[in-house]
Amino acid sequence: MSRIGKKPVTVPSGIKVEVQGRTIRVEGPQGKLDWTFRPEIEVTHEADQQRVVVTRKDDDRASRAYHGLTRSLIQNMIVGVLKGYEKRLEIVGVGYLAAVQGDVLQLRVGYANEVHKKIPSDLKVTCPDQTHVVVQGCDKQKVGQFAAEVRAVRKPEPYKGKGVRYQGEVVKIKPGKAAS
Repeated sequence: MSRIGKKPVTVPSGIKVEVQGRTIRVEGPQGKLDWTFRPEIEVTHEADQQRVVVTRKDDDRASRAYHGLTRSLIQNMIVGVLKGYEKRLEIVGVGYLAAVQGDVLQLRVGYANEVHKKIPSDLKVTCPDQTHVVVQGCDKQKVGQFAAEVRAVRKPEPYKGKGVRYQGEVVKIKPGKAAS
């Protein structure tokens, strides 16, 4: 059995879990999420023990692969609606800045025009100052996807390190042609 898949997911108080057919719905203080899992997997909610148990129907290769994945995704849903997820980005470069205008993230990162990224409705994007962007939400995948799209607008370049990077990301700086 999958070591991750066989561990039950504990449901903290204040979180409402509902399994209908192949769809699981999780609701908490940060929001609500629903997800349709694969037919090879069975998910049961044991309300009296406050846990969700994930089992697989057979020992096929695909079933074994989806077993641990399904358990991890359900765990991420519960953590997301309880605490939420957050990605922090920092913008490095002279004249590079970011601002939130309504539901649009405006990035000035060295191009001739500003880059405008539409913020998804279920995410909260803030700019504590002009060189930092904070992406928050209850869906781990959407938070990471939007942060990756913002970073892809201007990835950190290897000679001066200018660009958009995750907070704490180490960019290896190349010495350039003057070093040789």
